[in-house]
Amino acid sequence: MSFIQHVLDQFIATPFWEWIAFLFALTQVFLAYLNKPQNFYAGILSVVIYAWLFFEAGLYAESLLNLYYLVISITGIFIWTRTSNPNPISYSTAKQLFIAFTIFVVSLGVIFYVLKNYTPSTVPFQDALVASIAWSGSWLLMKRKIENWLVLNVSNLIAIPLQYSKGLELTSLLTVVYFIMGIAGYWKWRKIIKANSDVIAL
Repeated sequence: MSFIQHVLDQFIATPFWEWIAFLFALTQVFLAYLNKPQNFYAGILSVVIYAWLFFEAGLYAESLLNLYYLVISITGIFIWTRTSNPNPISYSTAKQLFIAFTIFVVSLGVIFYVLKNYTPSTVPFQDALVASIAWSGSWLLMKRKIENWLVLNVSNLIAIPLQYSKGLELTSLLTVVYFIMGIAGYWKWRKIIKANSDVIAL
């Protein structure tokens, strides 16, 4: 069986709900790339389904990560749409980067410990690593910090083979798309920051 045929067979066998989560996730990342607050609404629908799918696949930290995404999405709607003091796209301050790093370190330790000792996970460290990096990046996204794309792409690179190994082929393809959009998103947001800086300078 050729690789292409194998991929096609896997896509055909992909459960209906994974397809639904996949499509909403694609919508979410595209709207985030466009800097649209509506990205969070599509994200809410996607993460609820993915929380269940990852739990069924034994990726407990990624399941928890999606519940975290749910909280981030709801919070992000408020932050991105409030009119009194909207957050513009910007670079992170040293303090914000420290907070993001702290989120990563603390969540990695806690999640790994829980997975290792209290779940039947076969990949506790990899699962915890993907989730903790993504937790950090998602916090930066909520704050509209450009570094979120870089941090989330590190998580994506680790997640791709992990998801594939657990039989989530379509989801691993989605993560490849996330990675590509992460690169595009970083450069688009960088142009927005530069454009805003030019306006202020004038």
